[in-house]
Amino acid sequence: MAYSGYLRSAVCITALVAGGAAQADVTAAEVWENWKSQLALYGDNNITFGAEDASGDTLVVRDLSVLVDDGELKVSANMGDVTFTELGDGTVSMTMVESYPVTFESSDGSDDAVLTLLVTQSNLEIVVGGDSDALNYAVTVDNYGIEFQDFVENGETFTGDAKFTMNDISGTYTSDTADLRKLTYEVDVESVDVLVDIQIPESNGEYVVGSAKIAGMAMQGDMAIPEDVDFENPDDLFVRGMSVAGSYNVGSGTYIFDINADGTQAAGSASTGSGELSVEMNSQNMAYKAETNDLAASITSSDLPFPIEVSLGTYGLGFEAPVGKSETASDFGLNIDLVDLTINDEIWNMFDPGTVLSRDPATVQFDVSGKAKPLFDLLDPTQTLAIAQADIPFELENLSVNSLRVALAGALMTGSAEFTFDNTDLESFDGFPRPEGDAIVEVSGLNGLMDNLVAMGLVPEDQIAGGRLMLGLFARTTGDDQLETNLEVNSEGHVLVNGQRMR
Repeated sequence: MAYSGYLRSAVCITALVAGGAAQADVTAAEVWENWKSQLALYGDNNITFGAEDASGDTLVVRDLSVLVDDGELKVSANMGDVTFTELGDGTVSMTMVESYPVTFESSDGSDDAVLTLLVTQSNLEIVVGGDSDALNYAVTVDNYGIEFQDFVENGETFTGDAKFTMNDISGTYTSDTADLRKLTYEVDVESVDVLVDIQIPESNGEYVVGSAKIAGMAMQGDMAIPEDVDFENPDDLFVRGMSVAGSYNVGSGTYIFDINADGTQAAGSASTGSGELSVEMNSQNMAYKAETNDLAASITSSDLPFPIEVSLGTYGLGFEAPVGKSETASDFGLNIDLVDLTINDEIWNMFDPGTVLSRDPATVQFDVSGKAKPLFDLLDPTQTLAIAQADIPFELENLSVNSLRVALAGALMTGSAEFTFDNTDLESFDGFPRPEGDAIVEVSGLNGLMDNLVAMGLVPEDQIAGGRLMLGLFARTTGDDQLETNLEVNSEGHVLVNGQRMR
């Protein structure tokens, strides 16, 4: 948790420069008070300033500094003067310095190291409106960057070029304090640039060089924070009303790197197509979804005799689950997508020099969904013991395998399933609710794959024979090297495989 303080402060500082469109009357003093109250959420006495100079329609806050210290890591940002100017139409313009430093250092004496970064914001324009309980910030900025300045450890200073820059940013940010403190933002970024060029001191020419370019990024988020929130004791945040939901979408990306360190030189490139990430968490539900398309990477290294080349059509991972006690069942699900994975022939030849196996792209896809009713508030720390002692902390209502697809080395397996569960019958299946439904699995090319594994000497013939015997017991032939298994559980709790009762 050493970096938790930094992350909280970074979110807060970013929010302060990511505003929303404004309509109603607000004053410079009200905007400044709103700003201070947001920073106060992340720790007491973490904001200091030299003076508040008010003159007519302008308020200047001198020498503004933000400090967050969680006892392990101390993060400080010296943001200089901030000017709030009433524009005469009910809105307020904010003006900030073009750049300011941010430092990170140990606050518990465990490490004698200080990292300094420089935040830059070119042509930043912020206009604030709304009312004192619901302020809307609107922001545009040509370039927003975070640049490495130096790293000092035990008296030795490391320098180099490293910079992360977002270009042509526009966004809105709303701070609503009428009930819970609610924060909402939308940000569009035309492109993102990353550059790293660091020469390692006293290392005989060792270096780290890299760059990245991302075309297009859109971010959205909503957060509700209880007024008496305590981030130092986060165990019960969501039970007390905190909620978080956010997402981002990106366009294509290209990446290159070249590293020479510890006697090894490695270089490579990568590219990605479109991608998305979304997260939701509150007292009732949690969900996560990530997907990236058209991945490709090429790497060479002095430690490897050949290059590594990998591509993937789609990578995806997602899940959702109810976590709050409820009288009704809610949706849950899990999906995994690894579509069209390919590797170069040099890697294949390590274990298949005779080109026996099919080298078609490999795919693993799995999608399951259903409904379940939690019997506890799973995020409530006061219920942890009761949850651990319960046989099943939820009631399962139904379960569906919407898709199952595994394609590898010339074999293909597909499947689906549909089951409902009787939670009043916990005896038929030893404490588990009695299922009713069926599942079907179809496999093609499996015998051919087993023959190839024997021919390559990877699997002994006798082990393959045992595998074929097991297949004969649970699968039936439906065509040339095609097998099928049908599993059914009926209303009486009988288990049938391909029509034959097994239980």
